Amino acid sequence: MTCRLLRQGCVGLLPTLIVLTLGCARLSAQSSVTIRQELGSVAATSNSRDGHTGDAACIACHKKLATSYLQTAHHLTSQSPGNDSILGSFAPVSNTLPIAGPGADDSKTRLYFLMEAKEEGFYQTAVAESGARKLTRSERIDIVVGSGVRGQTYLYWHGNQLYELPVSYWTEGHRWINSPGYKDGTANFGRRAAPRCMECHATYIRALSADPQTNLYEKDSLVLGISCESCHGPGVPHVALERSAPGSQAAAAAVLNPSRWTRDRQIELCALCHNGTQREELLPAFSYVPGKPLDQFFAPAPIGAASQIDVHGNQVGLLQQSRCYLSSSTMTCATCHDVHSPEQKAASYSDRCLLCHRWQICGMARKIGGRIVENCIDCHMPMQETEAIVSVTAGKILHTSIRNHRIAIYPGQ
Repeated sequence: MTCRLLRQGCVGLLPTLIVLTLGCARLSAQSSVTIRQELGSVAATSNSRDGHTGDAACIACHKKLATSYLQTAHHLTSQSPGNDSILGSFAPVSNTLPIAGPGADDSKTRLYFLMEAKEEGFYQTAVAESGARKLTRSERIDIVVGSGVRGQTYLYWHGNQLYELPVSYWTEGHRWINSPGYKDGTANFGRRAAPRCMECHATYIRALSADPQTNLYEKDSLVLGISCESCHGPGVPHVALERSAPGSQAAAAAVLNPSRWTRDRQIELCALCHNGTQREELLPAFSYVPGKPLDQFFAPAPIGAASQIDVHGNQVGLLQQSRCYLSSSTMTCATCHDVHSPEQKAASYSDRCLLCHRWQICGMARKIGGRIVENCIDCHMPMQETEAIVSVTAGKILHTSIRNHRIAIYPGQ
């Protein structure tokens, strides 16, 4: 059913059903004149991807590292939709998400979502029923956001505008849920996907407006996932020199190697996305250049922000509060994480802890003995619920848990 028919058909329906058309209204309200104005307001600082070659060029010479990296959560943080990339079930019953909200107890009123796999793609369909009347709104899943370690959210294109879909997937519960931040009892298709969100879930997409909240993009510019060049910089010069002078110093110098940077520059590379403390952006999304000071792109965090750090997206900020980090001049994210390989099980990180700490001095060693070396981090870096990603689905509040990167002694763990 078209947006026009939805708007006409909603007259007289209950408020819970009227919300179904909110996304339509937002999409249709922007006239072609306004869109042309946005297209004409492209900032002079808009990024160019000149010099970028893509991951395929890296695999040719760095097959082992590149092939391993393709399986990491970083690389899979955005993908094209497919049977393997979308983790939620499209099987009957499992593909239905009932919605609670005003009027939900009224047997004559029903609002729910269907996840549908069709020949032409995968769809989210909102269905609103009131008596004999039935309205639907269906949008195709065009982009999968999230590797699925904790969950996934989905985006759809409306022309050159990118929007978030109202249903997400929750890995812990193995189920479909309302996308975090969406009001239960509604079917809102109008939330914009802003450049700053895309910056941490894609290698690049070119915005067609200087507005930091725009969702108007050049579709063909999208590079899914976090690619090799996100950390190593544009690869064309390096590839060209390797072909003309293989193994030369000039070829090696033509690509960025984070391991050669100072600790501040190394950890700031991760902090671009893993330090979610509120910061004012000084330059548009995708302007950051690996190896440059992060404060050239973001203003300092507000005073007091560090004391309000949530575990979601704040791994660097929390790590920097740790005694382990403060007492070391060399500790970085790479001390524990191999960015080129998929994440390991929690217990496997204990060997990193034991590089500096003797297990015998841990207070729990007397109780459990040598077994303590099997898992340090579940006690000293516990999983905690985040208040930043909360879904209210069918009347229930759902939190996801994320590992706290402040290494410390936590009472009760």
